[in-house]
Amino acid sequence: MTQTPAFEDLLALVQDRSAALRSSVAASPDLDVRVPSCPDWSLRDLVEHLAEVHRFWAAAVVAGPSEKPPTVPADDTLSADLLARSAAATQELIAALRTAGPAVDCWTWWSDSDVPTTSGAVARHQVQEAAVHAFDAQLATGTPRPVPTAVALDGIAEFIGVSHGTAGPWPHDPARIGLHAAEGESWLVDLTTSGSHLIDGPHETDADLHGSASNLLLALHGRHSLDNLRSEGDRATLENLLNWPDLG
Repeated sequence: MTQTPAFEDLLALVQDRSAALRSSVAASPDLDVRVPSCPDWSLRDLVEHLAEVHRFWAAAVVAGPSEKPPTVPADDTLSADLLARSAAATQELIAALRTAGPAVDCWTWWSDSDVPTTSGAVARHQVQEAAVHAFDAQLATGTPRPVPTAVALDGIAEFIGVSHGTAGPWPHDPARIGLHAAEGESWLVDLTTSGSHLIDGPHETDADLHGSASNLLLALHGRHSLDNLRSEGDRATLENLLNWPDLG
């Protein structure tokens, strides 16, 4: 199984994927163009969202252990320029994470999962936040690119741990599904009334999905459909997987 990138590498990936989003937006002549994968948002909204997310998680990391989400302080020094404001928010997040290091406890929304509630887990999750939204921006500007392989491989495991781990009971008949990346990694997901759990070793499956790590990750995040992957077994079970949990 692919190892999660080292903490400093996670910080570099947050910066890289955030910059990729801004680069796509900067090349667009119209910031009000709609984002197909987030149809309620424009490119402008997408950039604003990422900036808000980065400032929120910077505040969470700085606040340390807490049972409540942080209050994000107002910052009157933020630039009126949208992309400059986004870049400053990314740097605020990176600075907070680097100062804290990977092991500081802080508030997270995934405390009901088995994933740690630490600054390191925040950094890992923010790689995925930036990577998926960079793809959203690229899609809106007509230049979609695959999520980098290292990001996508870790992102699949992170999605199962965090998004599946906080979704509660699997609402369908029990199922065992294999996810197989063309890059050589596989994940076996057991879905029952006790939720979603990764299991080791060879097992019979009810269905399997095959594709690049990027396409698998984007399908889990609702950016690709089942038709972007090669499927085996019960199609309805696979559709249920890609529609669960409800990501809003």
